[in-house]
Amino acid sequence: MNLFFSEYKSDYSNYIFPYVIWGTPESHETPADIFNKGFLPNSKNLDRFYLCRNVRVDLERFLPSSENRRVLRKGSIFETKLYKRSDFDFNDKWLSFCLDYADTKFGNGVMSRDRILSLVNSPIVSHLLLFKHRETEEDVGLVFLFLDSSRIAFYYYSFYNLDFFKQNLGMYMMTSAVSFFKELGYDYIYLGSCYSRNALYKTQFNSFQFFNGFKWSENIDELKFLIDRDNGNVDKHLFENDIYLQNFYPDGTSFIKKS
Repeated sequence: MNLFFSEYKSDYSNYIFPYVIWGTPESHETPADIFNKGFLPNSKNLDRFYLCRNVRVDLERFLPSSENRRVLRKGSIFETKLYKRSDFDFNDKWLSFCLDYADTKFGNGVMSRDRILSLVNSPIVSHLLLFKHRETEEDVGLVFLFLDSSRIAFYYYSFYNLDFFKQNLGMYMMTSAVSFFKELGYDYIYLGSCYSRNALYKTQFNSFQFFNGFKWSENIDELKFLIDRDNGNVDKHLFENDIYLQNFYPDGTSFIKKS
């Protein structure tokens, strides 16, 4: 992978000079190789990626918890079907469905008609996961996915009927996707990034991992520390933070040599 660095806002008084780390794949690399290094797509064409606090589930070790099973039971009125993008008719009805969800969830105009169409018609959406009501056959949810052979699934965007909040449809869709790709023999499912406590729902799987900058960690206390740190006054780099090192890496920065 070819790396390059985009400079962000500096804090010269504390000698903090941040750079956003971007990468482009080399000819021998697949997107799964890039995801595995902690990167997510920065381009819908999968030709540029960015390093972030990426979250994934190790499907080989995943076993449903009691909470996962509860969510799946609650959503048992729904059924799931996977489509290749080329086999799915993403018509005006589906476009309106996605727009209605996005306007309600994110705010009017945050995700435009053109943006949805550009995403669903680009390489970053290779498949779609459809959710229907078993009895009425009503379409209730849709997930934009990127699949790389049987190695990784990327749970990119989900859209669903918010009237089914009592059935916890949104969480059901993610939980069933984790179980679905586990059964298909995939290695990992990637769930996006986690930079707020509102995103901690992505950790409700017993083999979740997040990329902390130098390795994939399963320590939820470490993740919560990083989230809380983001919301506070940051005046030094993470590896200069004694509390972080003492709590999670008491051997100091020797972890860099081991990663």
